[in-house]
Order: sequence, then C-alpha cells, then structure tokens
Amino acid sequence: MGAAILALVAAYLIGSIPFSYLVARLRGIDVRTVGSGNVGATNVMRSAGRAAGLVAFALDFLKGTAATLLARRLAGLDVAAAAAVAAALGHMHPVWLRFKGGKGVSTGAGAYLPLIPIPTVIGLATFGIVVALTRYASLGSMAGASALALGALLTHAPAALTWAATVTALLIIWKHRANIRRLAAGTERRVGARPAAAP
Repeated sequence: MGAAILALVAAYLIGSIPFSYLVARLRGIDVRTVGSGNVGATNVMRSAGRAAGLVAFALDFLKGTAATLLARRLAGLDVAAAAAVAAALGHMHPVWLRFKGGKGVSTGAGAYLPLIPIPTVIGLATFGIVVALTRYASLGSMAGASALALGALLTHAPAALTWAATVTALLIIWKHRANIRRLAAGTERRVGARPAAAP
C-alpha cells in the first residue's frame, strides 16, 4: 500500500511539472496570457514558435512516461495504470501553477506508451490524421484520446489499463469543453493561426 501511494503521489507531482510554461518563459512569454491561455504545447507553438512547441510537447510527453515507468517499478502494472491518470491530472491541475494547467494530451500519451504501446500509437496516429485533415488541434486531441481508449479495448489490454485509458479520455474531452463550444460555433482556432491575447 505504501509503495502504491508513493507511486501515485510521485506520478501526480511529475505530471505537474509545467514544462510548457517553462519553455515559453525562456522565450519571455507567459503562455497563460496569450492565445487560448492553455498551458500546453499547442499554445506554446502558437505563441513561442514551432521549435518551442515541439520541445514542450516532448518534455510533457516524457514526464508522462517517467511517471508510469516509476510507478510500474515501485508497485506493478495496476498501479501504473492509475499513475497514468494521476500524471495526466497533474498536467491538467499542476500544484505549481495553482492547479491551472493544460489538457493532458501529450502527458497522457507519454504515460500510456510504455504500458499499451499499440493503442498509444493508434491514438497518436489518429491525432495526426485528424489535425492534418482539419487543422484543429483540439479535435485531433479528443479523437486521439478516444482512439487510445478504444484501442485498449480492442487489443484486449489489461482491464486496469482499459479503464484508465477510458477515464483519461473522458478527462481530456471534459477539459476541451470550451473548444467543443467553439467548434460548434465555428470560432475555434486552427493550427497555424496567429495568437491573440488570452480571454
């Protein structure tokens, strides 16, 4: 029990490291005040450039991987599944930024890659295809998260991982509720659009 609690707390704290915020700050930008105001790689890319956005994505992805690898080593696969959710929640609600973070997409993908690689690749491919076709990162993120959960189910992943991936997908979709409203209204920003001041 002690190892499981330690693994989950560590996963949340690792997920909370606000790499997207830190990368943008190195460019003199507070990512919370530009574009969507979201502390995530897409907003970093819009506000600080493609290179900064890719660095932010890679670091956010790797912290998810680190969280679940550590949890699996400390407490086993079932706890690692819960740690994937904890890492995504850490990114969404980071203690270091008064619990106002990103949407958990890159961190979630990184968390599941070492646990269920095939569904994760399916999710990433879905994200890429949807973004390429629509230029909506939000739509790609929700589709990718859903594909990850569905992929876990269809590949008969362990039940704990299937449930964890489903919970993570639902959390990601919930975090995109404002984007869903903008998509419905036709006002959602497309990838490559110029940043504006955050509302």
